[in-house]
Amino acid sequence: MSEVFTMTEQSKYFASGNWRVSDGKAEEFVDRWTRFLTWTKQANDGFVSARLIRDLQDPDHFVSFASWQDPASMKAWKDKPEFAEHFGGCRALCSDMQGGGYELVRAI
Repeated sequence: MSEVFTMTEQSKYFASGNWRVSDGKAEEFVDRWTRFLTWTKQANDGFVSARLIRDLQDPDHFVSFASWQDPASMKAWKDKPEFAEHFGGCRALCSDMQGGGYELVRAI
């Protein structure tokens, strides 16, 4: 599957995760992350897009980016009960996960 993605200028705010998936769980993680972000797209105003990238040298390492129109929308997403359920399902397959919210400072 080949797709071309472009970042829109409206993408100024991001939620990002650095995921260390447990051995043998990568495909299940990708499936759960896909369900999580499909729900995010359907149920959350202010959501723009999301990407999951995989480390070429370490197939159990993933980085995710979800872009948002504003910080309030991102916070409302995290405050929904379904967020905890979906996030927890992904996190359960990982030995480590670091995440945060970010603001675009500069784009070139």
